[in-house]
Amino acid sequence: MLVLAIDTSTPAVTAGVVALDGDAAGTLGERVTVDPRAHGELIMPHALAAAEAAGVTLKDLDAIVAGVGPGPFTGLRAGMATAAALGHALGIPVYPVCSLDALAADVVSGGHPFLVMTDARRREVYWAAYDADGRRTGGPHVQRPADVETDVEAAAGDGVLLYADVLDVQPVEPRFPSPAGLVKVARTALLASEPPAPLTPLYLRRPDAAEPAAPKRVTVP
Repeated sequence: MLVLAIDTSTPAVTAGVVALDGDAAGTLGERVTVDPRAHGELIMPHALAAAEAAGVTLKDLDAIVAGVGPGPFTGLRAGMATAAALGHALGIPVYPVCSLDALAADVVSGGHPFLVMTDARRREVYWAAYDADGRRTGGPHVQRPADVETDVEAAAGDGVLLYADVLDVQPVEPRFPSPAGLVKVARTALLASEPPAPLTPLYLRRPDAAEPAAPKRVTVP
């Protein structure tokens, strides 16, 4: 099964073609650029370049997996909209996965629980807790790093690197979600050809933009 994996929940613009065969998820081609301002500009060219690197065309794909956050509103929307448009155009299912779970899928835990943290901006992190087997046990949450209470000793993701001076945890790899990690999270649903869940973003907080209030009256009634 050939799967296109897309994620724009972090500063990394990520697209890759992954071959899923049972428990094995091998990346055939990928393109990743770390640029928090280029999600909308790069995600579609990255998807095309990843397919070319894999030696396939988009028409060869069987499914799409999209990271749905948590992540900042604008960047997350760019990746999800691209995944939805491609799924509609190609007539293939689009499976949403939590981007923190995708990071966790690539963590080598060493038999210990761990956290995953990504940058939420505003001096906050998105985070979730996982057991030694990579199963999520708490979250996702959005909090100030100093307010994260845990006795876990290790954490993956760019958030832990940004706030290493505040967080009393050991940074571990990876820093961003990988195409293979995204596909691993959706593996059961993909192999069973289950209908995908709705493509719903995990924003965890309201966007900065707000609907303007009604104009003030300037005349005397």
